[in-house]
Amino acid sequence: MKSLYKITLVLGLMVSVSSCFHNDKPNYQYMPNMYESVSGEPYAVASTEVFADGKEGRLPAVGSINRGYEPFEYKNTPEDYALAKANLKSPLDSLDRNSGKGKELFDIYCISCHGEAGDGKGKLVQREKFLGVPNYKDREITEGSIFFVETYGLNAMGSHANQMSAHERWLVADYVLKLKAQ
Repeated sequence: MKSLYKITLVLGLMVSVSSCFHNDKPNYQYMPNMYESVSGEPYAVASTEVFADGKEGRLPAVGSINRGYEPFEYKNTPEDYALAKANLKSPLDSLDRNSGKGKELFDIYCISCHGEAGDGKGKLVQREKFLGVPNYKDREITEGSIFFVETYGLNAMGSHANQMSAHERWLVADYVLKLKAQ
């Protein structure tokens, strides 16, 4: 008796699935624009029906900012470096400053050149791959100057703006100041 129910169930499923198919009428597409999208030639000058005014190749709106981009008001010049050194202050609160995340980021991105104590004697300096990495205690640095150098780079040090977000660069700047104070 159980096998009769199973056979009936299988036959019923087969009939219901095959009854939806018609050779003369295609199946219904849930979102047809995803299957058959309207495309335009990227370098074409011809008009298109995609936009109301018929133009292709739109530029971003004036003043628009990429998602995730945080504008930095200082430019990569020596004058703006001096301004950042004098005026730029960290937006971190006391909980962020004591989180330990700054040390983790320093260990990932900075320790190979600057050393564990910030003395400029990292592994790459010891192996003479880079020379002249300064000791933090010998320099007049502020959180603004550290953030500026992390963002744009200076001398042999490259920019770390692509590897770390602005928040992470502020955490590293705070940790560097702690190393300088030790």
